[in-house]
Amino acid sequence: MGASTQARVKPQPSMDRYEPLRHRTIALVGLMGVGKSSVGRRLASTLGLPFRDADSEVEAAAGRSISEIFADLGEPTFRDGERRVIARLLDGPPHVMATGGGAFMNEETRALIKARAVSVWLKADLEVLARRVGRKDTRPLLTGKDPMEVLKAQAEARYPAYSEADVTVETGDAAHHITVGQVIEALSAHLGEPAE
Repeated sequence: MGASTQARVKPQPSMDRYEPLRHRTIALVGLMGVGKSSVGRRLASTLGLPFRDADSEVEAAAGRSISEIFADLGEPTFRDGERRVIARLLDGPPHVMATGGGAFMNEETRALIKARAVSVWLKADLEVLARRVGRKDTRPLLTGKDPMEVLKAQAEARYPAYSEADVTVETGDAAHHITVGQVIEALSAHLGEPAE
């Protein structure tokens, strides 16, 4: 009876094919609205890694929202806290991390990510991003401004830094699960492992 019971048990899906992707933290960078948090959560789940959202971690450390930090303390204070939080996260075990849109602009943060993680630039057309971020009014950098104009200025300022990421994934307007597949394929190619 024991043998026949065993024969009927289906084997659990193996995570072995993702093993090479689980040895270093994967840091997602890119402009607001590109899906770093949403894609990051799905990617972490697929790879069997923890997920960390740097913005949420900053809010938890500060005991206030990012909007409040910007309004009460200013962007430089937020960026300093962001840098310290990301450094702390990078000291931990491998995980998938969504960074804030401006985090990779900080030279020290960029160097830390390069040393302790593999970075992925999620890139999408500005028109797609403007449509996405225009749906919410929770982003302090957009308060009272035209999203497209803000995004154009950010792209001009930030793309040179983002281009230093280890991997670039052009997401288009794809569903998040498709982007996750693209990220896994790009990371596998970058790390010299076949994607399945």
